[in-house]
Amino acid sequence: MRVDEVEWGHPAAVALRQAQRDEIAVRYGRDDSEPGPAPTADDITAFFVAFDEDDNPMGCGGLRQRDDTEAEIKRMFVAPEHRGSGVSTAILQRLEQYGREQGWARLVLETGDQQPDAIRFYTREGYERIPNFGYYADSSYSLCFAKPL
Repeated sequence: MRVDEVEWGHPAAVALRQAQRDEIAVRYGRDDSEPGPAPTADDITAFFVAFDEDDNPMGCGGLRQRDDTEAEIKRMFVAPEHRGSGVSTAILQRLEQYGREQGWARLVLETGDQQPDAIRFYTREGYERIPNFGYYADSSYSLCFAKPL
């Protein structure tokens, strides 16, 4: 497996993000459950896709810089058939590495209360619950986390 930085519009990135949005829509029972503006090519600082040895995309994740000291993890997703194989950890480690390379002090993220698997994963990887921030401050179903780099 390798985790490559790709353009926002890379076909694998587009397909994985759509699969993520489709899964979230099923969990929350609606197409648009994101409290803030959806990420775009204009505001995502870096986007990564994990590929297997045959160049098949397995998962993705991106970073949206918030200020000079931190960035927000966006569109973290692993295709169901690749879950439990270390793909999410590899992507997250690459995001954290990128953040350290940028000199950021921490990464933050938002996930929803209907995503216990994501909550367990981020907690296991050292992310701690923080007060909801930004667009998520008034969201009753958002849970925010942070990890110092």
